[in-house]
Amino acid sequence: MVVDGIDPRTGKGVAIEIADGRISAIRPAENTSSHFLSAGLVDLQVNGFRGFDLNNGEVTPKIVLSLCEELLGVGVATWLPTIITASEEAILRALEAIAKIRAGHRLIAEMVPGVHVEGPSISDKDGPRGAHPLEHVRPPSIAEFDRWQQACGNLVSMVTIAPEYEGSIDYISALAARGVHVALGHTAATPEQIHAAAEAGAVLSTHLGNGAAAMLPRHPNFIWAQLADDRLTASFIADGWHLPADTFKAMLRAKGMDRAILVSDMVALAGMPPGVYDQPVGGRVEVSPEGRISVAGTPYLAGASLPLSANVAIAADMAGIPLADALVLATQNPGRFVGGRGRLEVGGRADLIRFDWSEGERELKVREAWVHGEKAFCG
Repeated sequence: MVVDGIDPRTGKGVAIEIADGRISAIRPAENTSSHFLSAGLVDLQVNGFRGFDLNNGEVTPKIVLSLCEELLGVGVATWLPTIITASEEAILRALEAIAKIRAGHRLIAEMVPGVHVEGPSISDKDGPRGAHPLEHVRPPSIAEFDRWQQACGNLVSMVTIAPEYEGSIDYISALAARGVHVALGHTAATPEQIHAAAEAGAVLSTHLGNGAAAMLPRHPNFIWAQLADDRLTASFIADGWHLPADTFKAMLRAKGMDRAILVSDMVALAGMPPGVYDQPVGGRVEVSPEGRISVAGTPYLAGASLPLSANVAIAADMAGIPLADALVLATQNPGRFVGGRGRLEVGGRADLIRFDWSEGERELKVREAWVHGEKAFCG
């Protein structure tokens, strides 16, 4: 099979040959589709989308499959279901359900290589805790983590933690030794604690600049420390609301293109009609006509609402970078944390998207998507 289109990096036609779910050849082509062609997007942080919620207490096959189908429509070929701070019983129940659902459905198994557990060992302070429920915030426990893995067959591949807890360094070292990617987030840590966590094996910063106190010391603080530590790759929510354009541009320059990734961090209300909703996490939440999700009656954000396909386009605009560079932040860079996905190279997985985009547009318009060499979406 051959898939062709316009290479965003060169503006020229390219044809990709696929065999056994892998890219077998890449060659220039003159007569191609008029759509852009890219590796499928990789989203390391998805809580829900268009009414489907992974954190409502019951994860069903319909929820996970519907999320896969909805995400394909916005160009995501690989994603990590993200379970946030909850009781151990609730986390175990969600992990066990995801593992069973994944084992019983080929598309889900192909798109979901692991699970991201965001918490429960995050800051208990208002501000850095975000919308995570205070009653379930607790110190890290290697024994609890091992129970997670036992429940889901070692499917947890990423954990977000605040490194200021006593015992967090041992926890980070233990998870890193097990091959789990440890991310720092929802934290009020000191710079010394940030650097100690990176030394212990932490490799990521979760949505850097968010999940933070509204007021911080000018310097030093944990944001500067994470920007400065080259052992940490930073994820950013580039929706124009979570980070102002100047902030995102400066942070991206500080981390460098090789150590930055985009995540959507979408919640269940993402993509839903404007209105006020009562949510199990966040309480009374308002979706504006523009799609901004906030705690009703306040200016405070209550989750992310835009898919990664929008974050790519907005990131290009906010940082003043070419679309091809913004795509790297949502394909091969996050792909490093899910087994090397998101790369257009011979031998790589044939996860592809065709899309349209023009200068100034705020979202990629996805036309088709392939997962492991098979067409999985056609718009």
